[in-house]
Amino acid sequence: MKEKVKRIRAEIARSLDDVSTVAGLREVRSKYLSRSGEIPALLKLLGSLPKEERPEAGRIINELKNWAEEVFDSREAELAAKELEERYAREALDISMPAEFRRVGTLHPVTLVREELVRIFAGMGFIVYEGPEIEDDYHNFTALNTPRDHPARDKQDTFYINEDLLLRTQTSPAQIRMMETTKPPFKVVSPGRTFRRDDDATHSPMFQQMEGLVIDRGLSLCDLHGLLDIMAKNMFSSEAKTRFRPSYFPFTEPSVEVDVSCFECGGAGCRLCKGTGWIEILGAGVVNRRVIANCGLDPDEWTGLAFGLGLERIAMLKYGINNISLFYDGDARILSQFR
Repeated sequence: MKEKVKRIRAEIARSLDDVSTVAGLREVRSKYLSRSGEIPALLKLLGSLPKEERPEAGRIINELKNWAEEVFDSREAELAAKELEERYAREALDISMPAEFRRVGTLHPVTLVREELVRIFAGMGFIVYEGPEIEDDYHNFTALNTPRDHPARDKQDTFYINEDLLLRTQTSPAQIRMMETTKPPFKVVSPGRTFRRDDDATHSPMFQQMEGLVIDRGLSLCDLHGLLDIMAKNMFSSEAKTRFRPSYFPFTEPSVEVDVSCFECGGAGCRLCKGTGWIEILGAGVVNRRVIANCGLDPDEWTGLAFGLGLERIAMLKYGINNISLFYDGDARILSQFR
């Protein structure tokens, strides 16, 4: 028994020299002093000793136990103090050092344009409705009076999911859904992402549009011109003017392209407007009677005005950006300029 006690005492002494953390020390302590540890195991052996040897053996085992508890407690206090000191050193703050500079974030320029347009049209009584990005062929093409042989339906231009479902190529389907579910009169704008197989300096396969629709009685192109003129003055310049040029869209008749007077040169002619004094910004028109009828409304009673603009195009014009990919590269040097 004395040899066993001597061996355990030596092992504990060596372990205390080797251990360097409180967690490591507690593992060693558990090895010797836990209920299943080596020192309690010695006490269990007392019953196997001769009766006259038991008192002496019990005494030296208890001395070992008391000694072990003292040295473990003392070593744990040393290690805990050392770890606390190291922690304080790691977490120390040098208040003489300059504070870390944190850059303030900003909204994306396309988001800024979107929110500005929503604010402008909301001021004219428009509500906002966002339709689904995955559309069916009927709402994306058929209900908008797009013929079966129209190039827009070609798989070279449209992302098809199956024969009937596709990624919407425009936000105009939201207008159809509004006319199907909302009792006129109403005014609505529908901003959102759209998708086409197109990719160059001025086009992206994913881009954002905003469609506008007014359904009421007795509307005319004059009403359309008036509300778009207000939009241009608020979006670009109080001196901005708009003009209509004849065009064609399957879902409007008559259809027009809308130009705004160049806000860079004031209409005198410059590089931005290519010397014309005008910049094309959107397409618009009076909603085709067939489209109104497709939505269950009486075209003899209700008239519709519609317009659609590209948010990236408006942002490129407003902020002088010449490449649409700059919006989606995630370059902080570009985006931080819109703070």
